Amino acid sequence: MGSKKVLVIEDEKELAEMIKMRLLKERYEVELAYDGEEGLAKAKSLMPDLIILDIKMPKLDGYTVCEMLKSDKKYKHIPIIMLTVRVSKMEMKRGFEAGTDEYLTKPYDGEALISKVKEYLK
Repeated sequence: MGSKKVLVIEDEKELAEMIKMRLLKERYEVELAYDGEEGLAKAKSLMPDLIILDIKMPKLDGYTVCEMLKSDKKYKHIPIIMLTVRVSKMEMKRGFEAGTDEYLTKPYDGEALISKVKEYLK
């Protein structure tokens, strides 16, 4: 079996690159997308094993991307970890209602993120 594919959908390019470096160190294949529309298209074409998804992004927000993937039986099995600055209980509730599997906040703990990725990809 080859290495697992992770799609990072994050509009902050530096943060996306940092996450990518951490994941590459763990031997995951990593693809990046910098807005919701590009992320949705890549999710559908790449069929990643896991998605790390920001909420506040250009074109489509993370809630919409998550809802679109989770409402399609072809993609709903893909675990989604939302990684966002939005920390209110209401926003977290909205994330889970959209179908996210995990909700982590920024600034993020790199070890905690990798730990969650490993948990979903074992």
